[in-house]
Amino acid sequence: MQIILQEDVEKLGTRGQVVEVAAGYARNFLLPRKLAIAATPGNLKRLEKIRSVLDKRTATEREGAQKQAEVLAAASVTLARKAGENDQLFGSVTAADIAEALAAQGYQVDKRKIELREPIKLIGEYQVTAKLHHDVTATIKVVVQREG
Repeated sequence: MQIILQEDVEKLGTRGQVVEVAAGYARNFLLPRKLAIAATPGNLKRLEKIRSVLDKRTATEREGAQKQAEVLAAASVTLARKAGENDQLFGSVTAADIAEALAAQGYQVDKRKIELREPIKLIGEYQVTAKLHHDVTATIKVVVQREG
């Protein structure tokens, strides 16, 4: 089934692109979530207009993401956690913990945009990336300290 993407979909395509997907994937996931529209003859004729609208939206989102990345570059998050004698944490620091600490400082970053390969389990200083837009990333300094 052919569809026109209205949003960027990871490992599938970008906004305004016409892609071929399985009918079930389109019908059960993409269409109900308004990530895509069916590639009917009428929609294909309107494709240029749809692309221009999506390009404008993408440009404004990219500008906002770049401004947010500049602000986040100066941000530093300090988290206090209980740890054992060899600096091993009891538990771990996850993307949700970092997003919550950023929200407490007034920065709104979705936890799904924070890229951690694996949770932080040692005391120390880390550079964590946040993918704010398709091609805009920000680096956040995260310091994990011993509690108390």
